Amino acid sequence: MGLPKIVVLGAGYGGLMTVSGLQKQLNHQEAEITLVNQNPYHYVTTKLHEPAAGTLSPEYARVPIKSVVDTNKVRFVEDRVTGFDPDKKEVYLENASDPLTYDDLVFALGANTETFGAKGVLENAHLINNLNSVRMIREHMEYMFSQYQNTEEKRDDLITIVVGGAGFTGIEYIGELVDRIPKLCREFDIPRDQVRLISIEAAPTALPGFDKELVDYAVQYLEERGVEFRLSTPIEEVTTDGVVLKGGEEIKAATVVWTCGVRGNSLLEEAGLETMRGRIKVDEYLRAPGYENLYVIGDNSLIINPENERPYPPTAQMATQQGETLAKNLVAALRGGSPAPFEFSLKGTLASLGRGSAIGVVGNKKLFGFSASVMKRLNDWRWFYLLGGLSLMMKKAKF
Repeated sequence: MGLPKIVVLGAGYGGLMTVSGLQKQLNHQEAEITLVNQNPYHYVTTKLHEPAAGTLSPEYARVPIKSVVDTNKVRFVEDRVTGFDPDKKEVYLENASDPLTYDDLVFALGANTETFGAKGVLENAHLINNLNSVRMIREHMEYMFSQYQNTEEKRDDLITIVVGGAGFTGIEYIGELVDRIPKLCREFDIPRDQVRLISIEAAPTALPGFDKELVDYAVQYLEERGVEFRLSTPIEEVTTDGVVLKGGEEIKAATVVWTCGVRGNSLLEEAGLETMRGRIKVDEYLRAPGYENLYVIGDNSLIINPENERPYPPTAQMATQQGETLAKNLVAALRGGSPAPFEFSLKGTLASLGRGSAIGVVGNKKLFGFSASVMKRLNDWRWFYLLGGLSLMMKKAKF
């Protein structure tokens, strides 16, 4: 009999926290741990909106996996997961002829884009979903601005940016754009009032589910800086020329960025598991129904908030806590102990509005403006500390 095999798929918040906990608590004689990730780095998804706008280098959001994973205890496999069979306990990789076998599988792969039935999203919109995609958004936007003065017609669509979705990612991206656009205007000799920045949201409010006083502050702050909000207005189609709204109105825009939400990874449905919008409703120990050794965390897990009977949003905070709990439970199981049920503890919620402003709730206190922005930055640094200790946090703090 060999050592128990624990395979973790994905090096996002949940996957890395699981591996981090396992390598701290286990020795190499207790289990064989394998981490699979498509890239040799972890990227901080909550920071991708900044390089997408061009206000921060993509390198800030990148952390090499081997700088935070102990390769003496964890085997790292750089490959793309193409599927898995929960009955055979096998994982299939793009560049491996033989499947990975496991005793316990942690499914922590990233989510897929949710289109909500809108046509042309995946073909024509830009997505804030990885380091390469945000580089493309920044370069595309800069190129469109550079072309404005070089066309006889000075086409307005070249300097019109539509952001689909006014949730956290959409609002934080717009906040960065209101800082970046004035600099682009100076660089390319474009009057600021010629640029249109439009936020389109199907819900009747920006930041749905967030405190109304904070939402009102955010909307007013952004509107004062030139943002146009179109609420209660679903996008029906993204075309090569812009977007078509419900009712037929068309907005021409050379840059359309889709931030309307995510659904669980399609590999779960392909494996024959029952999902809700691609996500698995896990039990109190983060297991998929019917499988004692299949754990689903992060964007792919569905957990109901007992206070309102609605699903918790799939946040980085949720994934981090899931990874921490799961690591402890896997260690307990290996040592003959009992698992502890997962209980989410909301530490606070913060949304950036650009370089010097944010909104949020920490404990019972509402934060606005600069103080919220400072707390947001400290919260970012906390993740780097959890991931790589003081040295990584200080490195990113000095970036």
